[in-house]
Amino acid sequence: MRKKLKLLLSVFWVFFRIGAFTFGGGYAMIPLISEETVQRRKWVKESDILDIIAIAESTPGPVAINSATFVGYRVAGFWGSFFATLGVVVPSFVVILIISYVLNEFKDIKAVQFAFSGIRAGVLALIIKALVKMYKQCPKGLFYYIIMAVSFVAVAFFDIKVIYCIIVCAVLGLVYSLTLKGRVEK
Repeated sequence: MRKKLKLLLSVFWVFFRIGAFTFGGGYAMIPLISEETVQRRKWVKESDILDIIAIAESTPGPVAINSATFVGYRVAGFWGSFFATLGVVVPSFVVILIISYVLNEFKDIKAVQFAFSGIRAGVLALIIKALVKMYKQCPKGLFYYIIMAVSFVAVAFFDIKVIYCIIVCAVLGLVYSLTLKGRVEK
C-alpha cells in the first residue's frame, strides 16, 4: 500500500512539474513527457510514447491531459491516470486563475508583451522538437509522405477538421497495410 501511494505521488509530482514549467500546450509538453517517463523513470518505452500521443490526439480533449491520463494508466492503473491528469491540470488552473485577475493591469506594458513574444518563440522550438522526434519514429516511404503532405494541406489550407483527417489517414493506413501484407504473403 505504501509503495503504491509513493508511486501515485511520484506520478502526480512528475506531471505537476511538466504542467507547471511548460508553456504552449500539449505539443510543447511532449518532449518533457517523453524525457520524464521514458528516459528518467522508465515507466513506458519510447515506442509507447508515439502510440500514446497518437491516441491522445485522436480522443476528445487537450493532448497534454490525454497523454498524462494514458501514461498514468500505464504506470498505475485508474489512480495513476487520475493523479497524472490532476498533476498536469492543477498548475494551469492556478496560473490561469491568477492571470485572469492581473492580466488587464499589465497587458499594455511593453516588457510583458516582449516576454510573451519570447515565450511563443520557445514554444515553437519545443513543438518542432516534438515533430522531429515523432518523424524519426514514423514509417518512411512515398505513401507515408503523400499522406503527410495531403493531411497538412487539408488541415492548414482547406480548414478540414482534424478528426476527419485522422479517420481518413487511419483508414488509408489500414488499407495500405492490408494490401501490402497481401502482396508479401503471395
